[in-house]
Amino acid sequence: MTWNWQQPDWPNFAYNSKALDVLEEKFLVHSGEFIGAYRHVGKDAQDQLKIELIGDEALKTSQIEGEYLDRESLQASLREQFGIEGQRKRVPPAENGIAHMMVDLYKHYDDTLTNAAMFGWHKMLMANEKKIETIGRYREHDEPMQVVGVRADKRKIYFEAPPSAQIKKEMSAFISWFNKTTPKQKAALPALTRAGIAHLYFVSIHPFEDGNGRIGRALSEKSLAQNLKQPTLIALAYAIERKRKNYYDALEAANKRNEITDWLVYFANTILEAQQTTIKRVDFYVAKTKFYDRVRGKMNERQAKVIARMFEEGIDGFKGGLSAENYISIINAPRATVTRDLQDLVAMGVLTKTGERRYTRYYLNLRE
Repeated sequence: MTWNWQQPDWPNFAYNSKALDVLEEKFLVHSGEFIGAYRHVGKDAQDQLKIELIGDEALKTSQIEGEYLDRESLQASLREQFGIEGQRKRVPPAENGIAHMMVDLYKHYDDTLTNAAMFGWHKMLMANEKKIETIGRYREHDEPMQVVGVRADKRKIYFEAPPSAQIKKEMSAFISWFNKTTPKQKAALPALTRAGIAHLYFVSIHPFEDGNGRIGRALSEKSLAQNLKQPTLIALAYAIERKRKNYYDALEAANKRNEITDWLVYFANTILEAQQTTIKRVDFYVAKTKFYDRVRGKMNERQAKVIARMFEEGIDGFKGGLSAENYISIINAPRATVTRDLQDLVAMGVLTKTGERRYTRYYLNLRE
């Protein structure tokens, strides 16, 4: 197998820019929509929304790599680093590390990209990793860096990255390309095009022993923020994780040649999906604030606990709606009590009801 970096045209990626024109335009339009919606949220609400969006992005970018973190710990670390008051909590190293990286990305998105910046991110991510030999530096081991999977008891190599001896040269070229393509430079590229190339280019080099996917996605977000001249708060990892197989399939198809139109169209559409998710989440948060203003003081302690749990599910809500069994599992109350609670919530306009008997389901009423 000849990989993209082994071919004579590497890293001069070729693509049909016209295939991206409409997508680039949509991204700019929707970016305006997000900025407008976000600015209409109060300062305190903006702070909480920022914590939730960045926290969920950190959770999802870790989950893509098979690492499942604690939401409350991660948000506690984010609040501390942003100077937002909250309950102080001892935060595990993994949650603290990814939180530090995401805050650094948010605060310094417009800084010139350097080796030192990426070394810092790597140290944050690998703060508690005992199995990695080289932390805060590019990999140095002699054995091949391979992405390997097992299917039907057969080992398959999905990708093999450049040998460690080439990494400094490859990363020097990558960093130069990244900085030359910012909006301020002559070689500037449109937002989606640049973010897509940045991600593929970086993960094809695969310069670290571990953490390449998370840092690669962070670079895409840095690229988008530089093009927009402000942090995006975009749910990129959230969108990728929802269709993880498509992501890996697209990467596998793109690592064998340097004509990358298909990859860029895939990645651009993923960013647009992420952007729409972020806009919906802002709208959801605004609706949540209005909802609590409307129902404040009306619910008993059990009902308030269940409603808070429903909001934790986010814009998708409970799959298939809230059932009586869900309610019982959350508050551990007798069925008769649950029935009365649910009836009261519907009567108050807190929930809407669909179906009958065992098919009855309840949904948050955010439209009143």
